[in-house]
Amino acid sequence: MTSAKKLFDSLVGQITVYPPRETRALVFMMLEHFMRIRNVDVLVDRPIPESQLQPDWNKIVERLNQNEPVQHIIGSAFFCGLDFKVSPSVLIPRPETEELVRLIASDFADVERSINMVDIGTGSGCIAIVLSRFLPHADVYAWDVSDDALSVAQENARQLLSEVIFEKQDILNQATTNTKFDCIVSNPPYVTFAEASEMRPNVLRFEPHLALFVEDEDPLLFYKAIADFSVKQLAPGGACYVEINEHFGAETVQVFSERGFSQIQLVHDINGKNRFIKAQM
Repeated sequence: MTSAKKLFDSLVGQITVYPPRETRALVFMMLEHFMRIRNVDVLVDRPIPESQLQPDWNKIVERLNQNEPVQHIIGSAFFCGLDFKVSPSVLIPRPETEELVRLIASDFADVERSINMVDIGTGSGCIAIVLSRFLPHADVYAWDVSDDALSVAQENARQLLSEVIFEKQDILNQATTNTKFDCIVSNPPYVTFAEASEMRPNVLRFEPHLALFVEDEDPLLFYKAIADFSVKQLAPGGACYVEINEHFGAETVQVFSERGFSQIQLVHDINGKNRFIKAQM
């Protein structure tokens, strides 16, 4: 009979492409997902009955050593305490984006009237779905140009019992709506191709380039489109929130300033990097 610690140590020893601390975190995650083995079970070296079903660990280790994200292997990722389905069609939700959602939720928590929100480039739907759950007085719209991404997002909304209005819209090509929004939010593509060499293989090879990259010649393309849209579609007193490339903080502020936004906040993430902008007219 094997034990939780023996299995843990064996898997850690076979995974070679990640630093030791990250490897241990990945193995803990997989043991919890596939076998309901918790961290404490490893620490106390709980026996594993021979009758307990196990996945094909050799295949899983092979996929990890080819830099496939663990979230794709288990099929989901946690975001703001909720379990979201992910696939190669959508970005894996990042901890930094949780900070953006919490900023918005805090700003609108005490609003007593009904409000409208739109998440532009929704991907897995994580931003829109969490806002819908945090703010029951909000009607939340979620837009994406990708049919595959919208399919994943709609499934997440069903699984997480969230009422979000999904629409196929292209912010770069005359997105149309008659709705005025109190909140416009987006985590658009902002990584330049020049930065691709700095990215880890698990991101570069397995996550959708459509949602990641923007041309080097116009790195603020999406922010210009979002700011133009916000000028027309923000309700009085509304705000636009975007996640940004840390290297273009001042330049992205200027995009909103040039379009008449007078209240612009450049917000740092938990690591002290330029990460978000909140802009109001």
